[in-house]
Amino acid sequence: MIIASKKQLEDIKEMLKGYKRVLNVGCGGCTSVCLAGGIKEVEDLCTQLTVSMKTEHISFETNGYTVERQCEPHFLDELDEIVKKYDALLSMGCGVGVQFLAERYPDKPVFPALDTVFSGGNKDIGWYEERCKNCGDCVLGMTGGICPNAMCAKMLMNGPCGGPQDGHCEVDSEVPCAWIQIYERLKAQGRLDNILKVSPAREWKDQVQGTLVLEQYRDRYAKKDK
Repeated sequence: MIIASKKQLEDIKEMLKGYKRVLNVGCGGCTSVCLAGGIKEVEDLCTQLTVSMKTEHISFETNGYTVERQCEPHFLDELDEIVKKYDALLSMGCGVGVQFLAERYPDKPVFPALDTVFSGGNKDIGWYEERCKNCGDCVLGMTGGICPNAMCAKMLMNGPCGGPQDGHCEVDSEVPCAWIQIYERLKAQGRLDNILKVSPAREWKDQVQGTLVLEQYRDRYAKKDK
């Protein structure tokens, strides 16, 4: 799940400076689940902006509208008529949602109300942990289901550094060393031989936009490219 957090109100106001009518678009997906951009959060932010702008005697109007998911274009269909009367859009979706809105409505400035933090899971009520860096080269089968890319402060892929103390990371003594955890997990599973297997240097793909087309749809989209 994508985890996001709301930007400071003053930062949002600074982005919206000069725009008098703003549509605040929420998302019923990930940012709703992590209590950052669902219906309630959209309403709360609209109220905060309205009160703050009124206090500063700034002419401003904002309304909220939450779609099922901002990261899927067909869910944006219902916005097509609504956005026409607004000067700008504010997105309470993740970074992907912001970009989809901007692509859908290129004549409207689109601003992010949230910071997209990481991909993670819900450990408890209001407690989320990063577990995946979305690297596109998953090694979890070799590391006992513990991701060194996400859980090692140095992102080491072939064993620990020389700094762990009492099983904890030298970068943060409150954080367990990922590689010691991997060792203990593999040992308990009788798979310690995995530790000796060297991961080759990763071919990072961050330089280009990531795209994934499911195998069963490749013929469909290949025809469009011709």
